[in-house]
Amino acid sequence: MTDILDELQWRGLLAQHTDLEALRAHLASGPVTFYCGFDPTAASLHHGHLVQVLVMRHLQLAGHRPLALVGGATGQIGDPRQSGERVLNSTEVVAEWTQRLKEQIARFLSFEGDNAAVMVNNLDWTGPMSAIDLLRTVGKYFRVGTMLNKDIVARRLASDEGISYTEFSYQVLQANDYLELFRRYGCTLETGGNDQWGNMVGGVDLIHKVEGASTHVMTTPIITKADGTKFGKSEGGAIWLDPELMTPYAFYQFWLQVADEDVIRFLKIFTFLDRARIEELEVEVAERPHQRAAQKELAARVTELVHGADELARVQAATQALWGGADLREVDGATLVSATADLPRATLKLGESTIVDALEATGLEKGRGAARRTVASGGAYLNNVKVEDEDAPITQADCLPGGVVLVRKGRKNLAVVNFE
Repeated sequence: MTDILDELQWRGLLAQHTDLEALRAHLASGPVTFYCGFDPTAASLHHGHLVQVLVMRHLQLAGHRPLALVGGATGQIGDPRQSGERVLNSTEVVAEWTQRLKEQIARFLSFEGDNAAVMVNNLDWTGPMSAIDLLRTVGKYFRVGTMLNKDIVARRLASDEGISYTEFSYQVLQANDYLELFRRYGCTLETGGNDQWGNMVGGVDLIHKVEGASTHVMTTPIITKADGTKFGKSEGGAIWLDPELMTPYAFYQFWLQVADEDVIRFLKIFTFLDRARIEELEVEVAERPHQRAAQKELAARVTELVHGADELARVQAATQALWGGADLREVDGATLVSATADLPRATLKLGESTIVDALEATGLEKGRGAARRTVASGGAYLNNVKVEDEDAPITQADCLPGGVVLVRKGRKNLAVVNFE
């Protein structure tokens, strides 16, 4: 197998690190126990967390042992953000979100075998600590000058809002997590996003001061698009992994819309496709970009990874039905409602409305005269079936699963009709 650090570098998953050759030798010396932390500051992981989970999976496949830390304690604080102070969530909400994140992370790792993953919660060791315990046993090893020089702290101090002692202390708690995992599990490597570098090396320093041991950290880069802008916002907001916050159909469509300039890089980051297959797709992008083979592969692999093969089959069927002319009645109601959520829509009376009413009401045509001309020219469709009789009423028999009717003008102009 390719050296795991070489593999991560080729995939664009390695940014900063402690001594690279020492880390390479450490990983080659035998199974290494490593950890990555996830704070429950929302009800779901998003695509940024997915990068970290995939790094964990790569390391586990290479024989190393992952500790997935969900921050039941640090999630009640929140690491400092450039945009300003966080709103603190209640302990009950954080506990609920902690459980949800554990369930999401568990789907990506193996909890069996010699290097079985372990799920941990930093509330288990932080909760019982008193303020005196924290200050005496951990706080005395931190120098305020060093803490003030952390990039995000310095930026917040320079802002009008400043930074609270609560968020300023976050780096102490994260460093203590690494120390505890070193003591409890022999953990010697922490992975995370590049924005966590300052907090992560704080843990390395703490372990060195308290235990006299050398440990390692490595980070992934912040994922950006080819134009330098941050990757990962849809019209509805974040790219959530929870299907209740972002439907599998919307998730699939997001990846399907990735630009040609980005798709090969994202195939390396977000999938486990091997080099040979990615190189084949790179040729496809260069020679036949209109076929979007790489985007289809990216959308399929990431959707299957996050939502499973059954859900992938459903969203692909819905996509084919909406845009490829397949039978819409083969798509289940929930997927069809999700797939049509962002289309123009109108509400009409069932049994009293016609294709002309539908074209006009949904805005696909401006006026009844234009709608009639579209029908006469063969450009109007109801549920992918060409309509020839402009006066035929739309009835219950025309309703698809989910209670909707799909109206089409030409090949690509779609709208949805609901009925009173």
